[in-house]
Amino acid sequence: MASGGTPLFIFTALCVTAVKNFVKVECNTINVGHYGQQSLLECVVKTSTDVKDPTIRMVAWKKLTSPEDEGDPVLGFNRWKLDRPKRGYRFAEPSWDKKNMNVSLLITNTAVADDGDYKCMVITDSGDGSTVTNLTVQAKYSISTLYSIPEKIVPNTDSTLVCESRGGYPQGTIRWFVEEKHDWTGSSEMEAKQSDDGLFQLTSRLSLSRGSTFSKYTCAVFNASGGKENEKTFEMPPPPSSQGGIVYDTKISKIVLPLVVIGSLIVCGLLIYGWRSRGEYMLLVSYLMDYTSLNILSSSFRN
Repeated sequence: MASGGTPLFIFTALCVTAVKNFVKVECNTINVGHYGQQSLLECVVKTSTDVKDPTIRMVAWKKLTSPEDEGDPVLGFNRWKLDRPKRGYRFAEPSWDKKNMNVSLLITNTAVADDGDYKCMVITDSGDGSTVTNLTVQAKYSISTLYSIPEKIVPNTDSTLVCESRGGYPQGTIRWFVEEKHDWTGSSEMEAKQSDDGLFQLTSRLSLSRGSTFSKYTCAVFNASGGKENEKTFEMPPPPSSQGGIVYDTKISKIVLPLVVIGSLIVCGLLIYGWRSRGEYMLLVSYLMDYTSLNILSSSFRN
């Protein structure tokens, strides 16, 4: 009797295994979703050619917090009816029914909390199967502000540039470049804060010593994969010009230039006339000096 029962048990086990092998759930291993948009986790039920007209009896989508836990149900179909889904989750095909082998999950408004692993379990009248797929949520960073401390940078004094970027996920980095090509990140410090919605705010401070001579500093934000998403450039103010010095130099030039002209005329006159027409020449020089003096006085009053 014992020997006859063993082959029967083995035969039954092989039959059960064969039935289960008729069904397989296939999903994209990795899916990328964008914050605030729809995300799709594509999964289909595949059966062997021996299965004719399969019918789905149960579907369960669960969000996993770890590979070992039971997960949090987000969408289900059981006993010929659709369970009340968790808000924001539904089948990708609105007219889905028990004959539809496309069991893809649609997340209507992707949030940071949707990032992670999902398990899809299916039971049909020809067997069952399950698989785990992953959703990676991304949100693009933007540079909100780029400013200096103090607001007005004074030459030959220490200062700081502050760059703030927000609204991104996963955590990215801020890098600094001078003259748009030389990496200057080593002189900066970055702080990352996560808000209630899970998005990150990055703040980077670049210290500038009084000997800094670069005219442009670029703040660039990179996502977790190393791709640059945004940048903004801060242009250093030109060194202040000495207004008083410019006015003084201009006045001096207005005085010196006529004197140079008069001196040249005197020298030329002495060479041409010598001492023979000294009286007439001195009269001419006096006239030119009076004329120049009037011009100088007139320019002074205008300024």
